[in-house]
Amino acid sequence: MFKGIKDKFKYNSGVKFLKEQLKKPAPVVDRSHGLTSVGCIVDMDQFDNADEFYQFQEEFSLRPNAVKIIGYKSYYDKNSPYSTPVFSDKDLGWNGKIENSYALEFLSREYDLLVNYYKEDNLLMQLMSVKAKARFRVGFMEIDSYFNDLILDIPLKDFKLFKQELKKYLGVLNEIK
Repeated sequence: MFKGIKDKFKYNSGVKFLKEQLKKPAPVVDRSHGLTSVGCIVDMDQFDNADEFYQFQEEFSLRPNAVKIIGYKSYYDKNSPYSTPVFSDKDLGWNGKIENSYALEFLSREYDLLVNYYKEDNLLMQLMSVKAKARFRVGFMEIDSYFNDLILDIPLKDFKLFKQELKKYLGVLNEIK
């Protein structure tokens, strides 16, 4: 029973941290125009083929290690092999901290583009999005506009259409050629 109460308090402290972050202006990342690095936060409960995001390397003419992907699963077994680094609800610490080595490594980098590939209000994915250092963010209509600079109204399962629309808008914004 104590574990349940403790988790509830951690969740509430995470919500409080997120609300405080949403009141602040989004951090400005001082990076030049153009795409050299892409970070992707993917809801693997809804979209299980996160490896498709590596197509951005070829699509946007990026270096081999330019795309970093982290997946969210509501529950995962640490002993099961995942091709994509994963974090889950059990990685939530006090005051919005995320206690997962993969997530911390993902957050330690700066990105030109952050793809928030999720449609549900989920505290952990929103915390990752708020903490990630990115110059430009793209996501879906269902999520608060604070998390995204470009909002697309596309089905989550239709990655091909997402990629086409993203490329089109990045071209319009002179981020890619």
